[in-house]
Amino acid sequence: MNAPAPAPAIASRADFAEAVRWGVQTAVAQGARRIVCVDADFSLWPWDDAAVLDALAAWLRLPQRQLVLLARTFDAMPLRFPRFHRWRRDWVHAISAWQPPADMGVALPTLLLSDTGVVVHLVDAVRMRGRAEVDRRRALVWVEEIDVVLQRSETAYAVSTLGL
Repeated sequence: MNAPAPAPAIASRADFAEAVRWGVQTAVAQGARRIVCVDADFSLWPWDDAAVLDALAAWLRLPQRQLVLLARTFDAMPLRFPRFHRWRRDWVHAISAWQPPADMGVALPTLLLSDTGVVVHLVDAVRMRGRAEVDRRRALVWVEEIDVVLQRSETAYAVSTLGL
């Protein structure tokens, strides 16, 4: 990935995928230590994109980096994103996946955040409208909201399943 470009507008599914690429690239370029990705099931995300995985791998090689995933379900991830599923095995020490309790009843936003202020937010998934920006204040508000959910969440999306 090259140097971060200006934040893309989100007005389609392809725009959202490009905004996620931009968000990862920008967070990595800014030296983020933590990237948080939130969605109901990550079905719209470009997790199998080689450029995204390469950027994340280079970033995760640095010390004290953490990728946090929060979703209602990860059930379709291995089939929908086989490259990501295999890639994740090598980085399990730096990637955590969380699922909120069913009784919490929280509607998860579609969101990518970094501790450097990168925010990619799909506001309307039906009309595919959203925003991508670097805004530390907005990112802090989202981090506080998501941390409340993470504190009550359980680990999910096992790297491998054990069978008897």
